[in-house]
Amino acid sequence: MRIAGVNVPVNKHVVIGLTAIYGIGRSLADAICQRLGIDPQCKVKNLAEQDVERLRETITGGEFVIEGDLRRVIATNIKRLRDIGSYRGTRHRRGLPLRGQRTKTNARTRKGRKKQSGTK
Repeated sequence: MRIAGVNVPVNKHVVIGLTAIYGIGRSLADAICQRLGIDPQCKVKNLAEQDVERLRETITGGEFVIEGDLRRVIATNIKRLRDIGSYRGTRHRRGLPLRGQRTKTNARTRKGRKKQSGTK
């Protein structure tokens, strides 16, 4: 099944399968299922064709910002922070944590691998 240009896994429950779409998490997937009257515990492969079409129309109808549009919005927000020279913008530019985490130790996810200093 394909929604918004993403292949939704067919062997998973509907709420889990919808999270494969960038911008849709568990709570939003639950809300969509509840609004359309679809059982969230039903497998994607067991959905009727009309349910699939209703899901597709609801998600791509413009009410939700998903996939490429959401990535573009996030990228422009980060670019704005960099351009105005805010603290968060400089942290983005340097590839460091933004939200006050310690960096003397930890922060390896943002900083990357340790740089080797001296000789081995």
